[in-house]
Amino acid sequence: MEFHRQGTRRTTAVAILVLAWAGLLAAHHTGAAQTPSHPSQPLLESQFQAAMAAEDRGDIERAKHILLGLRRDHPEIFAVNESLGMIYVAGQQYAEALPLLRAAASEQPSSAAAHRNLGANYYQLHRIADALHEFMIAARLDPKNAATQKGLGDLWMDAGKPENAAGAYEAAVRAEPGDPDLELELANALVAVKDFARAEAILDKLPGTDENADAEVLLGRIAESKGKFLDAEQHYNRAVQLEPSEENAWTLGVEFLRHWTFDAAIPVFQVAVAKFAESTRMKLGLGAAYFGDGKYDRAIQVFAGLSAADKNSALDAELLGMACSAVSDAPKQPCSALIDYAQTHPRDAVASTYAATMLLTEAASEEQNRLGRKLLTQALAADAKLPDAQYLMGVQKQNDGDWAGSISNLKAAIALVPEMAQAHYRLALAYARTKRKPEAKLEVALQQKYSQQKQSDLDRRLRQITTFVTDAHN
Repeated sequence: MEFHRQGTRRTTAVAILVLAWAGLLAAHHTGAAQTPSHPSQPLLESQFQAAMAAEDRGDIERAKHILLGLRRDHPEIFAVNESLGMIYVAGQQYAEALPLLRAAASEQPSSAAAHRNLGANYYQLHRIADALHEFMIAARLDPKNAATQKGLGDLWMDAGKPENAAGAYEAAVRAEPGDPDLELELANALVAVKDFARAEAILDKLPGTDENADAEVLLGRIAESKGKFLDAEQHYNRAVQLEPSEENAWTLGVEFLRHWTFDAAIPVFQVAVAKFAESTRMKLGLGAAYFGDGKYDRAIQVFAGLSAADKNSALDAELLGMACSAVSDAPKQPCSALIDYAQTHPRDAVASTYAATMLLTEAASEEQNRLGRKLLTQALAADAKLPDAQYLMGVQKQNDGDWAGSISNLKAAIALVPEMAQAHYRLALAYARTKRKPEAKLEVALQQKYSQQKQSDLDRRLRQITTFVTDAHN
C-alpha cells in the first residue's frame, strides 16, 4: 500500500511498520516486567523468554506455538498479545494480528507504542479512520515522539487532510529539529494547503534540494503558484532526471499539457508509455498531447486502445468521441469502438451523440444513417439537456425537409448554450423557410456575434480533453 503525496508517491506503509517493529522490540525487552502477577509467574516468564529467543534465531513457528499456548491459558497478558500480534504483522497476516493488537492496546491504554502498532495494522487493513484514531491517541500520549507525529502526518495526508498533516509534521520537526526528511514532509503539506511562502522558506534552508527529486517537485509547484511556468518546467524536468518515476514523469507531462506546449509533452509521454506500459494515465496524456498537436489519427489510435482495454469506461469513450468527431477523415476502424460502446451503453448520452455525429455525414450510407439516427434518439432519451444532441437532431430534421420541426430542437440547444453560433445559423434558416423573417434576421445577428466571440470547436474540445486528463487522473 502507498500513501499518495502531492507531487510524489512513496511507500509510507514501510515507515509505519518500522514504528510497529519498534513497538515489538519494546515488547521483547519489557515483556517480563509487563507480565501480570500470577502464581506461576516464573514459568510464564520463562516460556515468554523462550518464545522471544526462538524468534530471535528465526524459528517463527516455534515462537508462535509458545505464544499461542500462553495466550490460550492467559489471554490478558499484554506482552503476549503484542508479541504474537507483531509476529502476524511480520507475516503480513494483518487480520489475524488485529484482535491481538487491539487486546494489547486495551490492556495497556497508556502505551503509546501499543496504539501506534494497532494504528499501523489498521492502515494495512485499509481502515484509515481507525488508524488515524489510534495514531492520535499515540501522539497525545507521547507528543514528543517524532516518528509517531510523522506517521500521523502521513495518515492525514492519505486521508486528504493536509492542513492537519502540517500540524503533525510541525510537531515532528519540533521533536527532531534539523531532520531534513521531516522538513521536507512539512514543506509538502504546506504546498498542499497552498502556503507556498512557508514551504519555500523551509526548502531554501534545506541542503541539497537540487539533488532531491521530491524537493524539485515542490519547488516546481511553488514556481507555478508565482506564474513562473518555465521555472516550474525546469524543476519538474530535474525531478525526472533525478528520479525517473511514473509520478514525476506524469507531473512534467501534465505541466506541458496545462500550458498547451504539446510538442514538448509528446516525447515525455512517449518515453513514459514505453517505460510504464501499465499506466493508463500516461496513455491518456499521450493521446491528449497528440490531439493538441493536431495529430488526430495518433490520438484516435491511443484513445481507441484505451477504450478497447476497458469497454465500460465512459471517459475513454468520450475522449475517443471527441477525437473521432474532430475531423471528417477520421480512420473508421479504430473509431468503430465508439459505436460499439454507444450501442452497449444506451444511457451514455455523450458517447451516443459523438457516435451519431460521426455516422451522420453527407457521405453516410443508408445503414449508417439509420444507425446514427437511432443513436441520436437514444442520446436524447437518456439526456434531453445535451445541447449537441439537440442541435444534431435539428440538423437531421432540416435534412429531411422538416424545417418547422427543427425549430424546437435548435431553440433547446440555444437555451442550453446561448453562444452556440451554428445553432443560431440553423435556426435562422428554419425561420426563413417558415416565413418568419424578423426572427430569422435576429438569429443571423446572433450567429455573427457569437461566431466572432466563440473559440473554434477544436479549441473547445482541446480544452475539454486536457481538463479531463489533468484533473481526472491527478
